[in-house]
Amino acid sequence: MTIITSKERQLNDAYDKYADMLYHLSLSHMQNREDAEDVIQEVFCKYYSKMPTFADSAHEKAWFIRVTINQCRDHLRRRKLRTHTPLHEIGDIAGQTGITDENALDVMQLLSYLPEKYRSVVILHYLEGLSIEEIAMALGIGKSAVKMRLSRAREQLQKQLRKEDSLV
Repeated sequence: MTIITSKERQLNDAYDKYADMLYHLSLSHMQNREDAEDVIQEVFCKYYSKMPTFADSAHEKAWFIRVTINQCRDHLRRRKLRTHTPLHEIGDIAGQTGITDENALDVMQLLSYLPEKYRSVVILHYLEGLSIEEIAMALGIGKSAVKMRLSRAREQLQKQLRKEDSLV
């Protein structure tokens, strides 16, 4: 018989609550499933080893998002990773985010053109459904900065779409 400690129960609860969202976020940065899974594992290892206390669930969510983004940056700094998503993984991304198979490749390619700071807010806002306030808290920036990043990301995506349309 296995006895689950309070610390393990906390870890399981946090994993159930945040794993999918953090996976999508790390996948958008890492561009492949294996590296994204490694990042998530490291995030939850940090959580388990530190067991931080949070003022509320919004603070907890912000902590997980911030640590995930930092882990992605660390991974990318340590290794020069390939910057594409293999075609066989596009279906996995599409199924988990509600994007259809027909446009999943286009969406992931468009997001890859964005700088990391813009890509993060787009993923958190449009794919994960976080509010401006939640994103600001998670990233440690102001609400106006989040709005500006979303606006600039949309502009860059529109320019990229126009550029691709003119090539067709």
